[in-house]
Amino acid sequence: MSNSSSAQSEAASKVSTLAAQLSGTSEVPPVKTGGAGFLTATYEHNTRTLTWAATYSGLSGPATAAHFHGPAEPGQNAGVVVPFPSAASPIQGTATLTPAQEADLLAGRWYVNVHTAQNPGGEIRGQVKPL
Repeated sequence: MSNSSSAQSEAASKVSTLAAQLSGTSEVPPVKTGGAGFLTATYEHNTRTLTWAATYSGLSGPATAAHFHGPAEPGQNAGVVVPFPSAASPIQGTATLTPAQEADLLAGRWYVNVHTAQNPGGEIRGQVKPL
């Protein structure tokens, strides 16, 4: 394999790993809760495919919704960009992103938000960051 095709193969198969730690103190405004969670994700650059797994526990009640929001820096709120297929933990999902969504995700401008009836604006939240 030539150096050129080797470099192309590496670029075509590039995968980024991301994670988020979810807590009530990350909500805007902060929420007092015993809930906590964690998200791990991989992003396949050549197919623009995001694959994730999220777990959480200790919420005030059953989760009513969970999704990615963005673009937003920590401390800012934004709209939903990718909904989760379910709100019940554990959750796994996959989505194909647009180039703009890819740029925001990899720049750390997405967050995960889990909502409950007691905290409809979100009970736990975590900024998604590349590792």
